[in-house]
Order: sequence, then structure tokens, then C-alpha cells
Amino acid sequence: MKPKIGIVVCGLMNDRQFVTNTYIQSIRYSGGLPFILPLIRSDSAIREYISFCDGFLFCGGDDITPLLFGEEPKNGIGKTNITLDLFQIRLMKSVLTTKKPVFSICRGMQVYNVACGGTIYQDMSLQPGKPMNHMQQSYSRSEVSHRINIEKGSQLQRYIGSRLDVNSFHHQSVGMLGKDLIACARAADQTIEAIEMKDHPFAIGVQWHPECMYRSSPEMRELFSEFVLHARLRPAKTAEA
Repeated sequence: MKPKIGIVVCGLMNDRQFVTNTYIQSIRYSGGLPFILPLIRSDSAIREYISFCDGFLFCGGDDITPLLFGEEPKNGIGKTNITLDLFQIRLMKSVLTTKKPVFSICRGMQVYNVACGGTIYQDMSLQPGKPMNHMQQSYSRSEVSHRINIEKGSQLQRYIGSRLDVNSFHHQSVGMLGKDLIACARAADQTIEAIEMKDHPFAIGVQWHPECMYRSSPEMRELFSEFVLHARLRPAKTAEA
């Protein structure tokens, strides 16, 4: 039986909840059965989601409300939706207690960090040093933008190697790391490009968009395949949300 992968809704637009098709297809081609998890303001819904799904994919999207990581809005902040933020952060916290696999992409990685008590640079201009432009303007989202270096001995390194060229579509970045999280990849400007959780079977967040590079990159396909494989092989108890 294929593992059931819950794809958490990306955002809301014109009274519609949406998930971009590339996330769905990446799970499907990797051997998982994708299910879209809409925003429902209910504790019981979160419990049902956690009980039903074998793994969870948190996708890209808009910015996180700064008050949720202890800050007020600064210049450069984009669109936010606190209802979506609270739902995703609560779901993330509950999922992490189960030890079920969780894969977080772009905004999803930032939600992951905030759920663990970390912070976000509201705009790259606020990050120390001289950050490069992480919002590429290429014709195709599958094209690469810059290189990352992956931490030796990390879980991520086992899957995709020590260096990798990635795409880049973000104007925010991870600041202070949350509890039990480690930075397992960085760009040349020291921007954190991936995080993982100590002693967790599979809880990886990446700042780039591997779903857009799925067809062109063996490493991205391997990353999704490992996520789905962990969902298939590592059943976990359901935690109370």
C-alpha cells in the first residue's frame, strides 16, 4: 500500500485554498499517495490529519506573521495570513511529536523553524553580512540560481551529497534556530538553506524548491523518494494534538 502523504495547503486566494501541482506530482512520482490538507480551525481536524497520514509535506507560500516569532513588522515584510500561520504552526508542532516524516519547503521550512521556537529575518536586507539576491528572475523555476554547501555527516548529505546547485525564490530566511534544529546547508553568503532535527527519523526543511527541479535533478528526486520511503517504513504512534 502506498504511504499517504498529507500536503498542507499552501495558501488562500479569492476564497479558495490551493496547493501547487508540482508538489502533488513530486509525491505521486515518488511512490506516495498525495492528499491535500485544507485549513480547518479545529483541534479534532488536526488529530484526524495526524492519524490518517503517514507523512507530511509543508509547502511554500507567503510570509509568516512576525508576532508569532516575537517581532513586530519591519520594512520588507510581505503578505501574511495569521489564521493560516497558526494552523500550520500548530499542525507542525503536533506532527513533530509523532516522529512521522515531515518535509518542509521554503515557507514550510520557516514554519518548521518558528514552530520550534526559532525566528525569521523578515527580509534578506535585514540579515547580517551581504546576502546575495535569493529571488531569482529566471524564465523557468526549474533553473538553478546558486550553490549550497551541505554539512558533513548530516542526514541531508547522505541523500544529496556535499554540494548542490539549487533554485531560489525567497526574500526571507531563517534567523535564530529553533530547539533541537541544526543548520545542515548554507549558501555562500551564509544564508541557512536547510535544517534538520536531531534524533528525528526524517524532519528536513529546505529553503529552495525541489519540487520545481524534480524532473531535471536526480538529487531532488532522491530527496522526495527518501521522504516517501520513510513514510512507508516508519509507522509511528499518533500523538494528541
